Amino acid sequence: MQISVVIPTYNRYEVLQRALASVYAQSHMPSEVIIIDDGSSDNTSEIQKLFPHAKYIYQQNTGVSSARNLGIKNSTCQWIAFLDSDDAWHVDKLARHVEFHTNNPDILMSYTDERWVRNGVEVKLPKKFHKYGGSIFAECLSHNIIAPSATLIHKDLLEKVGLFDESLEVCEDYDLWLRVACGNSIGLIDEKLITKYGGSDEQLSAKYWGMDRFRVLALEKLLEHEVVHKELIVGTLLHKYNLLLKGAIKYEKALDVKMYNEKIKFYEDLKDVHK
Repeated sequence: MQISVVIPTYNRYEVLQRALASVYAQSHMPSEVIIIDDGSSDNTSEIQKLFPHAKYIYQQNTGVSSARNLGIKNSTCQWIAFLDSDDAWHVDKLARHVEFHTNNPDILMSYTDERWVRNGVEVKLPKKFHKYGGSIFAECLSHNIIAPSATLIHKDLLEKVGLFDESLEVCEDYDLWLRVACGNSIGLIDEKLITKYGGSDEQLSAKYWGMDRFRVLALEKLLEHEVVHKELIVGTLLHKYNLLLKGAIKYEKALDVKMYNEKIKFYEDLKDVHK
């Protein structure tokens, strides 16, 4: 199985070295490694001196979705593995994917469990990040249980559901996995085969408050096209907008309170129509 590895990065020269080292230590080596430098101003452009076999592509800073999409478009293999530059793979990560898809040729996406390290200390994953395999649309609705670095996906599936939404500043992975999970089985390799490192203020999850503000955008977009799971999506939107309303009231955001009340009324009426 030939695999292209796509690594988006922005001003993470030091940790990028760790990520790349984990790729080149794989027991099943990928066919190509593509680094998309999303407008870095540090030493990232010098990374090929350390990893001369990697393909390095620079673009103006336009976000992680744009960077991943550019990597996909420049890849030559049918299978794409994503790796965020602040994460690392365990040595048999790709080998386990190859084994899984050899035994399950009809499944075109799989992901693994993960290990978390925060400020140098391993932490236990919250229960809400429990992993599931198979038809997991309902399990993916509340929040993102699939880390990009844990995934392997076939290009045929990306052509079917579309690439990362470049209009989303964050939750772009949540959006894509929901589109995949709508009508496709997702394989779970139930082993902790990646390490996610946290604690940096530069991480997107640390820079943006109220991630549900972005999740509702993904859900509303999905609702325009999805018919089978409409009731589940509407129920999740109502739950998230009620949470956002509480936050807006607490922080006296009058315009947001008005907007969220209007959204709640709209989806309550829509829910009644489909009863």
